[in-house]
Amino acid sequence: MRIAVLNKDFCKPNKCSPYGEKPCIKYCPRVRTGDETIVLSPDEKYVIITESLCSGEGICIKKCPFKAISIVNLPDPLENQISYRYGSDQFSLFRLAIPKKGKVLGIIGQNGIGKSTMLKILSNELKLNLGKFGEEAPDWAQIIDHFKGSELHQYFIDLKENKLNIVYKPQNINIIPKYVSGRVIDLLKKGNEIKKLDQISEELNLTEILERDISVLSGGELQRVAIAAAYLKDGDVYLFDEPSSYLDVSERINMAKLIRTLTAENKTIIVVEHDLAILDYLSDYISILYGEPGVYGIVSHPQGVRVGINIYLNGYIKDENVRFRDEPILFHEHPPQESLFGTGDIVFSYDDIQVSLGNFNLTTSGSEIHSGEIIGILGPNGIGKTTFINTIANRAITENYNDDKNKKNNLSVSVKSQYIKIEEDKLVSQLITKIKLASHLSQSFKKRLINGLLLENIKERSISELSGGELQRVAIAQCLSTEADIYLLDEPSAFLDVEMRLKVAQLIKKSIEELKKAGFVVEHDIITQDFVADSILVFEGIPGLEGKAMAPQSLRDGFNMFLKIMGITFRRDSITRRPRVNKLGSNKDIYQKRINEYYFIPK
Repeated sequence: MRIAVLNKDFCKPNKCSPYGEKPCIKYCPRVRTGDETIVLSPDEKYVIITESLCSGEGICIKKCPFKAISIVNLPDPLENQISYRYGSDQFSLFRLAIPKKGKVLGIIGQNGIGKSTMLKILSNELKLNLGKFGEEAPDWAQIIDHFKGSELHQYFIDLKENKLNIVYKPQNINIIPKYVSGRVIDLLKKGNEIKKLDQISEELNLTEILERDISVLSGGELQRVAIAAAYLKDGDVYLFDEPSSYLDVSERINMAKLIRTLTAENKTIIVVEHDLAILDYLSDYISILYGEPGVYGIVSHPQGVRVGINIYLNGYIKDENVRFRDEPILFHEHPPQESLFGTGDIVFSYDDIQVSLGNFNLTTSGSEIHSGEIIGILGPNGIGKTTFINTIANRAITENYNDDKNKKNNLSVSVKSQYIKIEEDKLVSQLITKIKLASHLSQSFKKRLINGLLLENIKERSISELSGGELQRVAIAQCLSTEADIYLLDEPSAFLDVEMRLKVAQLIKKSIEELKKAGFVVEHDIITQDFVADSILVFEGIPGLEGKAMAPQSLRDGFNMFLKIMGITFRRDSITRRPRVNKLGSNKDIYQKRINEYYFIPK
C-alpha cells in the first residue's frame, strides 16, 4: 500500500521556482510519460497528487524546496484498516484505540500522529470515512458493519443512536477565556450535573479562586478549572487531552487520582498524556500511536501499562514486528557521576532575595551559578518560581558588579517565558536565517538547534499558525540562539510530546555546556528535569501567600527534598529504569520514605 501526502500549508507553487516551473511536476517520471500524476490545483495555490498513478520513486520529495510532499509504502493489510483520511492526499489514521467501560485508556505518541483526530472520532466530532470520500463515503450502517465482531462495534452503535453522553477536556486550555467569561464559580455551577462542586473544588485546590474572573487565571488554574468542569458533567465517556499541562507534581497526582475515581462509576475514560509518570499512574492499559507526523498514524493493539510504555521507549512492537524508533530512550538509575554542580567559573552570584507582590512574599537564599551549569527549579504553582526567574533576570542586567574593577559589569539574559509571546506576523524561516547568521554560534551548534527542534519542517509557516508544541520549539530555539550569559527557561516541555521533551532537555543541556554559559530551568515534569538539571533549587511555602527557597542542592538531595514535601516516591522500572510513581502507602512507598530515598534508589 502506498500513500502520498501533500502538506498544503507548506506547498507554495508560486515561490518554488524563479522560472515558473514546478520541480515536483517537472521531474515526476509519470508526468514525463504523459500521466497527470501531479497537477496544479484550479486556484494554483497547491499541487494535487493522484495517489493511484504514483510510482513511488520519490523524486518529487527531493525536488520540493518546501518539503511539502511525503510518499510512504505501508504493509498491504493496513489498506483495509484505515479509519479516517482528511483528503485524497492528506493525513491518514489507521485503526482506532479500544475504550472500555470502567477502565482508563492511556494514549501515547508523537505530536501530529493522530491522537487528537482519534479523540474527535470517538467523540463524534469527526465521522469515520474509512478512507473514502464524496459519494463513496460510508454511511452509519457501513461504519458499524466495518467494526462487526470487534469491541468497537457496540461503541459505534451507541454513538450513532446518540446513547453516549461524551465529555471532552480540550488540549489548548489557553483559548478558554476567549469563549467563556465571568467568575469560576458561575462556570462550574452551570455544569454541576453530578452535584459535587464543593468536593471537586477542594480536591483540585480551586476553593481560593472560585470568585476570580476566568480572564485573570494562570495556565495551571485554567487547567484545573477545565478538569473540574469536565468531571462535574454526568457523562458516559470522558476524553482528557493532555490534562497535566501547567500543573505541578502534586496537582498532577491529584488530577490522576480524581480521573481514576470515574472507573468506580463504570465510566469510559480516555487520556492523552505526555508525562510518562502520570500516564503510568492513572492508566489501566495503553495504546501507542506511531507513524510519521503529519503523514500517517497507526494505532497499536492494546498493551498493559508497564509493557506499553516500555515498548514506546524501546521503539519496537514485538507482536506487530514494527520498529518505529532507531534508538531506545534510556534513563539513568543513579545520579550522574559527572555533575557540574559547584564546579567551573562563576558566571553569576546573587544575594538573598526578598520580593513582595501584593499579599505574596518571596524569600530565597543567595547563591551562585557556574559556567556550563543548569539549575533546575522545582516547586508548586503559585510559590514564586517565575517571580524568582524575573528577579534573577533584572539583577543580572542591572546589579552585577566586577569586583576587580569595582564597576558594573552587566550580564546579558535570554528568557523563554511560560506564556510565549513572539511577533505573530513573522515566518519561522526568519528565525532560522537569524540562527544561521549568528556569529557567536558554531556550525555544529546551529545544525543541532535547527535539526533537533525540527525547524526546517515548519520554516514556511507564520508564527500565528503554529500549534502549541511548534510554538514552544520556536521559542526554545529563539532563546538558545540569542547571545547571553544566562539562559532562563520557564516550562520548556509544555505541549511537547515525550520524545521531543527528552530531546529538548538534552539539547538545552548540551547547549549550555557548549556555550559555557549558565541556565535556570523551571520544569514540572520530573523526568525532564532529571535529564536537564545539574543541581536543584526547591521552592516551598504557601501558594499565593509565601514562597521560600534555600540554595541549590545536588540532584539527589534536591529531588529528595522536593518529593518529601510532595509526599511522593518514585521507583524504577526493572527493564528501562524509567521512574514510576509509587502508590501511596504501598510497600515500596513506605520503604523509600523510611530510608529517605524518594527518587534515586541506592545501589
